[in-house]
Amino acid sequence: MTLHPRKLALILFAMISISLLCIGLWLQNFVATAIAPTEPQVVEIKSGSSFVRIANQLQQAGIISDAKRFTLLARWRKATAQIHAGEYLFKTSTKPDDILARLVAGDIRKFQVTIPEGFNLQEITARLEKTGIGSAQEFLLLYNDVEFLSDLKIDATSLEGYLFPETYTYTSSTTPRQQLHAMVAQLRAHLTPELLKSAAALNLNTHQLITLASIIQKEAGNVMEMPLISAVFNNRLKRGIALQADPTVIYGITDFDGNLTRKHLETPTPYNTYRKRGLPLGPIASPGQFALHATANPAVSKDLYFVARGDGTHKFSTNLKDHNRAVRRYQLRR
Repeated sequence: MTLHPRKLALILFAMISISLLCIGLWLQNFVATAIAPTEPQVVEIKSGSSFVRIANQLQQAGIISDAKRFTLLARWRKATAQIHAGEYLFKTSTKPDDILARLVAGDIRKFQVTIPEGFNLQEITARLEKTGIGSAQEFLLLYNDVEFLSDLKIDATSLEGYLFPETYTYTSSTTPRQQLHAMVAQLRAHLTPELLKSAAALNLNTHQLITLASIIQKEAGNVMEMPLISAVFNNRLKRGIALQADPTVIYGITDFDGNLTRKHLETPTPYNTYRKRGLPLGPIASPGQFALHATANPAVSKDLYFVARGDGTHKFSTNLKDHNRAVRRYQLRR
């Protein structure tokens, strides 16, 4: 018996409708069901991965129940080409739509590393190596790489002093170059036109500003005294008096054992400010924002000397007689 064309069309329509309904219910059940991994899972999506591969990774990790349906969902959302590479952490019960949204937003796992004020390159390297961003050797090579310094527009022979102390966020895909770029960018953000103008009024260019700020950072026991220490060093520079800063001497000593001797003070190095007048060759550490500001804005003072009291503060003097008296009181007596 031959079916009437109209009846045949109705049957085909019904079959297609039922099929679509079944597929819809099949997908709806998948989309509406949240799945929690048995334990926190980290899934690394590599750059260039196909969406099918990504879906299979998620299924194998227990993040989704069906890679095929997840792929269909992504195609329906037109999101298959919008996935960001990186590490994703999954630990709570989540629906497939929300998982897809995270992949599209690039909600990758992030970490933080803090570089304290006054750290030098060796200390910074040890801290960065622990992050896994790169090896100590990779960082050490970049610090003095002429092309890299040129790329950063740094007119110096090293990155010493140019890596701003701050808390930085990084990911598993962050490279040593990217990390160092971010740290130099933070320094530039703090070297405002006003700050550089104030430094220029003291005859300090950018490199000299950072160099002196690094010395003040190492000398100061607290931020309140930084402008006073800055005044002492600026007064000495104006008069052509050697800075005589112990931290610079220590920086120039290979394998310093913690005991600063007279021999150290008398040994000429590019960083021995007892033997060399003016500023040393370059920075000795990474100065923070307070040290940079104090360097460009010293206190109004005639002081030429200071000595540590032993409690984190210093005794300041305008003349050698008073300074020697302070040394006997606070240093020799100890």
